[in-house]
Amino acid sequence: MTMSGEAMAREKTRLRLHVSGAVQGVGFRPYVYGLATRYRLGGFVANDPQGVVIEIEGDRTSDFVRALPLERPPLARIDRISVQQVGSVAGDGFCIRASEQGRVSTRIVADAATCPQCLSELFDPSSRFHLYPFVNCTHCGPRYTIAERLPYDRPATAMKHFAMCSACAAEYANPASRRFHAEAIACPQCGPHLSHDIEAIAAAVADSRIVAIKGLGGYQLLCDARDREAVQRLRERKQRDQKPFAVMAASADAAAEFAEFDAAERALLESPARPIVLLKSRQRLAAAIAPGLCRIGAMLPVAPLHHLVLHALHAAHPPADGGSWAIVATSANPGGEPLLIDNDEAGQRLAGIADLIVTHDRDIVTRADDSVVSVVAGRPRFIRRARGYIPEPIRLARAVPSVLAVGGALKSTATVTRGDEAFVSQHIGDLDNAEAVRFFEETVRHLTSTLDVEPVAVVHDLHPDMASTRFAEATGCRLIAVQHHHAHAASVMAEHGLEGPALALVLDGFGLGADGGNWGGELLRCEGIRFRRIGHLAPLKLPGGDRAAREPWRMAAAMLHSLGRGSQIARRFAAQPSAARLSALLDEPDVPVTTSAGRLFDAAAGLLGVAAIQSYEGEAAMKLEARVRRPWIAEGGWIIEDGVLSLRPLFERLASQAIDVSEGAELFHGTFAAACVDWAVRAASAAGVNDIVLGGGCFLNAVLAEEVRRGCLAAGLNPLLPRQLPPNDGGLSFGQAWIGALQIAEQHDLEGTA
Repeated sequence: MTMSGEAMAREKTRLRLHVSGAVQGVGFRPYVYGLATRYRLGGFVANDPQGVVIEIEGDRTSDFVRALPLERPPLARIDRISVQQVGSVAGDGFCIRASEQGRVSTRIVADAATCPQCLSELFDPSSRFHLYPFVNCTHCGPRYTIAERLPYDRPATAMKHFAMCSACAAEYANPASRRFHAEAIACPQCGPHLSHDIEAIAAAVADSRIVAIKGLGGYQLLCDARDREAVQRLRERKQRDQKPFAVMAASADAAAEFAEFDAAERALLESPARPIVLLKSRQRLAAAIAPGLCRIGAMLPVAPLHHLVLHALHAAHPPADGGSWAIVATSANPGGEPLLIDNDEAGQRLAGIADLIVTHDRDIVTRADDSVVSVVAGRPRFIRRARGYIPEPIRLARAVPSVLAVGGALKSTATVTRGDEAFVSQHIGDLDNAEAVRFFEETVRHLTSTLDVEPVAVVHDLHPDMASTRFAEATGCRLIAVQHHHAHAASVMAEHGLEGPALALVLDGFGLGADGGNWGGELLRCEGIRFRRIGHLAPLKLPGGDRAAREPWRMAAAMLHSLGRGSQIARRFAAQPSAARLSALLDEPDVPVTTSAGRLFDAAAGLLGVAAIQSYEGEAAMKLEARVRRPWIAEGGWIIEDGVLSLRPLFERLASQAIDVSEGAELFHGTFAAACVDWAVRAASAAGVNDIVLGGGCFLNAVLAEEVRRGCLAAGLNPLLPRQLPPNDGGLSFGQAWIGALQIAEQHDLEGTA
């Protein structure tokens, strides 16, 4: 926070303050009202397009200015306070004025889980909010998912259809109330209502049925997480064979019955964002929750509805073993399509999945899936950034031109820059169907309109066949193409305020290279808008192209072929009908090759028998990681020549059918990490740089991320992992935006000096 203006003396003065940051929809105006009243100051407070404007007059204005940032509401974030002295105005008293209109440069805060005060009222029989599933206040509840535009006022939200009753109107106008100017205020008399009562929902879950409910950011599917048949039925109906489900418990103590966690992980579970947190599983739930994995996604109730359902389950249907209820809480998005938010569409699309569909009459303006995080090296790390965190911006090292960046094809997000802030959208998902593309377009429209930004350019991936690239081309705007792995590197650099020079170790699945090749395991030297490829993983044949990414046995076969063991392919993969043909295909000279790190994980998983076919992206790598207890290093397990890293010696060991699966998984992780550290240290010494950024989807692997980080630190390097965004393609648009904006700024500078 910065503060400018003349020193304020004790005599009676009038000051005009402007506060920017996350200061709308968080109870900031009532907070200012209370603070001004405490110091007996006259004046006013109002939302405006840039944040909040305040005028105060009296003899304790300096006390007010000092206290303002120190006692702010829990959801408020103050970026800057500017102060100037203005002329005195006749009149006493302090008031809240109507919002000022104009070009928007403020922001909406993220949705927040039910606060302790509202939770207390929810279960207090004397409260008018008793058992009301939409109770909220200025400290909690929906924000971004119900906001249509800024400034954040009730007429600009999904609550515009609900006229406040006299009791709510009185609280809304009462400066002493926690709901003073709480835009989403509602009660049973005037607010939204559920289509089914809580007892019916709880009874359905207890009866092993599948229930769809309308949550904050979209519909969710619930069932008993201890009921093997219910979980398997959900998998069959949703056509989700192996991908893990998240599990919700009423409290952290209840979650401890099925997961292990430390203080940092507990803090994440209980935070207002209420993400799904990946925790070590105690293996006490239905095995089909997370097949073949050692971690489980746990979460606590987000909305009052979740609290009510779990409370009713415990009250009316206590578990026979005396434990706590745990329920599957997964996104209601059939066939990999976007999260459902419309009541009519949910009724049609979920009829064959859910036994009971619970709707309500408050619209969801912006769909947002649950965020997913884990703790690596004692710090949170995003796997998916969405509800609870968006649209919080990422601060840039300097102000840049406004651009729109459209990401890639998988784990899609979009980013808009405005001044020295970058706004990364919620997780959109894979752009492999028409509904997902429509969601992407809807997200871009909402993001740009809410921020009131007209981008001067659209930044996209080099690959011409991505849906995001085609969208960029259709805008008619100036286009800037950015190489995939350069964007990964830039994403981490921009987050850490680093312009280079720096090395980037990008371990990824696939990205079109600057030379037109299939890149994915790259060592780059980055500075400003430029990069140079100084190393890569040894190329490996890619039999079947994209199909090889879905069938790890193919990469295992390619590795056997590269080791001179092609004759073993048909025998070792006899269960695969095309194994014999593939063996012959690998002898052909025109089979494409890849430097992908992700495909090395697939090759290892295929050779060790962990996964031959994948039902979801990253399944083989995740199941391989789950077998690791203590990674260890194969001496002489890699070769580095002319910047090319080969793991051929390691795979000679892994190709031996005598090796134990867990031993092989530990050997692969430990050796690959050590090889990457050796590779980076040599390159850093040659380049004369110390900073090394670690990006790409493979760094979602906690073992790899921690081992590489630890090794780089031990070697005297400064390793930087992403913290505010995922390392995978969820952070790609942010890196694209930074490079594109810098390119435009650099061109403007050159034109200005010409």
